[in-house]
Amino acid sequence: MSSKPVLALADAKRIAAAAEAEAQLNGWRVVIAVVDDGGHLLFLQRSHDTPFGSVDTAICKARAAVAFQRPTKTSEDAVMSGRLIHLALPGVTPAEGGVPLHLDGIVVGALGISGVRSAEDGQIAAAGLAALA
Repeated sequence: MSSKPVLALADAKRIAAAAEAEAQLNGWRVVIAVVDDGGHLLFLQRSHDTPFGSVDTAICKARAAVAFQRPTKTSEDAVMSGRLIHLALPGVTPAEGGVPLHLDGIVVGALGISGVRSAEDGQIAAAGLAALA
């Protein structure tokens, strides 16, 4: 049997706290979603008055990032440059704010942010990602 690193709930909370700190620093209300390597929700946090549509969007960004093992910005950039095939791929969310989480070079989950502009979601996600390092 081989073994692999696992994203624990404590890790998810630490990542979410770092993302929340970045959002609060900028006065942004967002939803923060952390999923495991199977795309199952581990942790969800919604700032007061964040539109409820951002809940599913944050989860979808996290699931897309773990499913394709790359940031959702990759698909956003592809679509913006005319590679519309990304819109037909199942589970793709072509909007910045979803990032895979790596431990020891293995994807163990992902973080998804939604609630502000795409680049701002990405900025918050980067702050959460940095907390895992």
